[in-house]
Amino acid sequence: MGCPARLKKASLVGAFFVLVFYLAPAQALCPAPGAVPWHKVQRAVDGDTLRLADGRSVRLIGLDTPELGRNGKPAEPFAKAAQQRLQALLAASAGQVQLVLGEQPRDRYGRTLAHAYDRQGHNLEAQLLAEGLGRFVAIAPNVALVDCHRTAERQARQARLGLWRQTPVLQAGQLVRGGFTLVQGQVQRVERNRGGLWLEMGDALVLQVAPKHLQDSELVRLQGLAGRRVEARGWVVDRSRRGALRPGQARWLLPLTHASMLEVLP
Repeated sequence: MGCPARLKKASLVGAFFVLVFYLAPAQALCPAPGAVPWHKVQRAVDGDTLRLADGRSVRLIGLDTPELGRNGKPAEPFAKAAQQRLQALLAASAGQVQLVLGEQPRDRYGRTLAHAYDRQGHNLEAQLLAEGLGRFVAIAPNVALVDCHRTAERQARQARLGLWRQTPVLQAGQLVRGGFTLVQGQVQRVERNRGGLWLEMGDALVLQVAPKHLQDSELVRLQGLAGRRVEARGWVVDRSRRGALRPGQARWLLPLTHASMLEVLP
């Protein structure tokens, strides 16, 4: 009985050091929070949302975790694991976090938008991303930790941790529903008009860069993507459900909210 127990303990210790190895480079890119207030946390609502003791809801910036089951829908894979891990990180920080508000401090639902740090000065979003329990997102203007969060996700993806054990990336023609999605495909055509820049990926999907997100240097890069394979991420919209789909248009629309949400593939 002793030998299996020692082996189990050794495997857990080994897993811990592997995690630390992957987490350290990402945390190194996350600046220390500095002298910002501590907040008491009531609970982790899910993997990317906190409920503070004062009743406020805090949506963590730079992270999207799988959805818990609601309204009769089953939970997505790793949704519960992300919530439980965030709750464990909070407990290890005595139920308190430092919050650094985003440049845009609230979302359309009235939630506070912030980065959260534990008592060791570790960024909680980076920790979840490095463990493969969420996906990196960047929504301007709240992009201060883009490099940190993107690095954390890449490390988990390369190590096939968590949700990256299977590749959760669709091809453009495989889309069947809206919501947060990672999708790959070839850019067939690039067009610019008053609605911004449009990257058409066959008949199924079009990527949109709104005018407010376009900058001259970025525009030059994007206009040269015709014929290239890319990976895009964001919240896919089914235009047929809004009654806004015209003949010849792609059914699925993916608005890009920051340059880091689009990667050119080799």
